[in-house]
Amino acid sequence: MNSAEQIQDQEPSVGAAVQSWAEFASASSTQEYYQGWIGLQSALIPGAVQSLLLTAGEGQRFSPVAGWPRGGGEPARLSGVLERVIEDGRGLVMELDRSGRYAMAYPVAVDGRMFAVVAVELAAAREADLKRAMEQLQWGASWLELLLRRRQSDEDQAQLARLRTAVDMLALTLDRPSCGEAAMTFVTELAAASGCERVSLGFVHGRSVRLEAVSHSAEVNLKMNLTRNIERVMDEALLQRREISFPTDDATVICREHEVLSRQQAMAAVLTLPLYGQDRYYGALTVERAADQPFSARDVEFFRAVAALAGPILEARRQADRSVPAHARASLEEAAGRLLGPRYYGRKLLLAALACVALFLFFAEGDYRLRADVALEGAVRRAVTAPFDGFIHQAPFRAGDLVAAGDVLCLLDDRDLRLDRMVTASRQRQLEQQYQEAVSLHDRAQSSIIRAQLGQVQAELDLADAQLARTSLKAPFPGLIVSGDLSQRLGSAVKQGDVLFEVTPLDSYRVILKVDERRIADVRAGQRGELVLFSLPGQEYGFTVSKITPIAKAEEGRNYFRVEAALDSVDPNLRPGMEGVGKVDVDRRRLALIWVRDMREWLTLLLWKWLP
Repeated sequence: MNSAEQIQDQEPSVGAAVQSWAEFASASSTQEYYQGWIGLQSALIPGAVQSLLLTAGEGQRFSPVAGWPRGGGEPARLSGVLERVIEDGRGLVMELDRSGRYAMAYPVAVDGRMFAVVAVELAAAREADLKRAMEQLQWGASWLELLLRRRQSDEDQAQLARLRTAVDMLALTLDRPSCGEAAMTFVTELAAASGCERVSLGFVHGRSVRLEAVSHSAEVNLKMNLTRNIERVMDEALLQRREISFPTDDATVICREHEVLSRQQAMAAVLTLPLYGQDRYYGALTVERAADQPFSARDVEFFRAVAALAGPILEARRQADRSVPAHARASLEEAAGRLLGPRYYGRKLLLAALACVALFLFFAEGDYRLRADVALEGAVRRAVTAPFDGFIHQAPFRAGDLVAAGDVLCLLDDRDLRLDRMVTASRQRQLEQQYQEAVSLHDRAQSSIIRAQLGQVQAELDLADAQLARTSLKAPFPGLIVSGDLSQRLGSAVKQGDVLFEVTPLDSYRVILKVDERRIADVRAGQRGELVLFSLPGQEYGFTVSKITPIAKAEEGRNYFRVEAALDSVDPNLRPGMEGVGKVDVDRRRLALIWVRDMREWLTLLLWKWLP
């Protein structure tokens, strides 16, 4: 038989094509669709010996779903071309052997993803026949793409219907004023929408589930046995952290409580979905149907979508309806769970650090030092006053100047004093002449009177000399003028006793501490301490408490006691009037008691004030 005759024998018959079309058109399942399609393609390709169709599953793993002829052929001969097409992602024609047979494969891709590969073994030897066969596979691939598009459309429609139903039920649920009414509305509407005989909703309370609402039942506790059985079913699903559908063929699922509930309800189908959110399982949803209506995969998807949408809303309503003690208890349990449970390592480390710090502060001891504001004063403060009424003539020094012993601080005007002395001296000379005349006349009475007057005049002269000497006001000792400025009062009058200057020495100081009345009981004479002055912050000065004045002074809304102390050493940089902060060493105490003392005393006084 020549080549022309072989090709004529390989031409597809009309009857085979019509039969394949009929099988393809009458397909009622995906498997029949695949088988009808591969048969039709084989009937339309001249010289087809065998065909094989592979589809992609999970992880893009391809597996055969249909072949031609049924029960015959050698699919292994097509493995090489299939592997290369799956790897390269494009059509391929390769010669199998020297007998003139060829293998042809073509990938079917939708939206950039390969979901099927078809391979055909051909007995044709002409290039035109190979080209015709490849075109037929390309045209026939559209039927597979149509199947995938229809399947996606059906899934989208089903998902849209599920979402619409879930949104409608959510709207009805949100319209209810309380969590109990919302839960009852939810389970009732869900039972009506899904054709279930009973829908039950429960929430976690402590370590078990408590039934919250049952469809078409106003009172949950009317049937106590049924209520307990449903709660056990929910607990069973929550303990395994998975959805449980009964009856089931999965041997890894424990469904003893589901089986008990199913038997009580005449072998009804039972499905339980755990409700999960915010890193915890907070409830469960149990649905029941008649035995002749088992739950399909689409039903499970529907209940899953409804639970995912409405479950968090119902849980939030339940949390909001709790009492204040329940809120507090839940918050404490949540905090304890985060601290003692898994994860949240940062909080655990922080708590451990705080515990270590608290233990350290409770057992560790430290020096208790009483803090107080301090000021320096001179140990002696000498006042220079006006010796008599007069007028200021000169004032070369003023406050802040250093003076030596004997320096003239101020000169008073002595012109009036000198005139008064000249008058008194003139009177003295007159009286002396009169006294001599009385003595020459032996007038004893007159001489006695004049002698007495001379004594009086001499006293006046002595007083005038003393006042003239006191017009010059001198520094009593070397030191610092701390007050007094007469440079702007030259010529002005002063009265006897007016304080013109105050002088203090620079080699002797006393420290004045303002101790709060709440801490005065901690201060004792002889205690040691250190102070730092604001003007000399880098240097500390030691002191010893010498005297406690038992008189409080109000200042800035608080009462202070004046405590005097003596410096251990005197620095040339020190000046009277400097201020700073001092700390008195009291004793050693626990650090915790030192730091919480103010709060403890405040609470003690508050309780004493308000308690009867």
